[in-house]
Amino acid sequence: MPNKGISLHLGLNRVDPAHYGGWDGQLTACEADAKDMKAIATAQGFTPQMLLTSQATSAAVIGAIQQATATLKSGDLFFLSYSGHGGQVPDTNHDEADRQDETWVLYDRELVDDELYVLWGKFAAGVRIVMLSDSCHSGTVARAMPIFNRANAGVTVAVRNRLMPPDVALRTYRLNKALYDGIQKKYPAGEKARVRSTVVLISGCQDNQLSLDGARNGLFTEKLRKVWRNGKFTGGHKLFRDKIAAQMPASQTPNYYVVGAANAAFVAQKPFTV
Repeated sequence: MPNKGISLHLGLNRVDPAHYGGWDGQLTACEADAKDMKAIATAQGFTPQMLLTSQATSAAVIGAIQQATATLKSGDLFFLSYSGHGGQVPDTNHDEADRQDETWVLYDRELVDDELYVLWGKFAAGVRIVMLSDSCHSGTVARAMPIFNRANAGVTVAVRNRLMPPDVALRTYRLNKALYDGIQKKYPAGEKARVRSTVVLISGCQDNQLSLDGARNGLFTEKLRKVWRNGKFTGGHKLFRDKIAAQMPASQTPNYYVVGAANAAFVAQKPFTV
């Protein structure tokens, strides 16, 4: 029986200010990123799902991933992409060296990394997972200016970074402290969850860097598409990351790491191969 591929693509150009202390998190290219990742998935034979901005609530995202955990079996592939703001909340279950838990800034609330790790643990042994995150996950930078100048094809354009500003992150946490503390109490030491699947994660930058938004794509997604060349890329996941990184500025270096069970054959595979 052939392997099955399911994909989920998230792109948020803004969030609900009611859940973020009045901040709307306006971005430009995240929905386009999600659409482009869905196009890659479709061409590669996945059954895709896409959630854009107001659709990308915590319940919808968790529900879509849970549906994949219930459907996929050993050898199947789950492709998850996220484009939006990265944030942080204080680590109350003491599983982070820097005492900060990384988050995806979804429409109605932040999705804490502990929740993602617990979801990875629900996938069957032998399932392959590739996750792309074009977002900031930075706890070590001082408050950044929200607008940068980015040279693009010889033209300087104003773009935003995809970092949830630290003052907004702190205000959001304080306004929703019971919610975020409750999540971590429910999922203690999430990163220590037993993961029987193999998860290859490629993020848009290092923990102490910013991911840039753009007029058409985020910088990471733009370079990823260029390296992918409509499927003409050959090589494994690590080479894919390295080729993308070679086209990125020193200020934004994509990260690469593997979580869960060892699967050398999967890691060496061409990305997005069902």
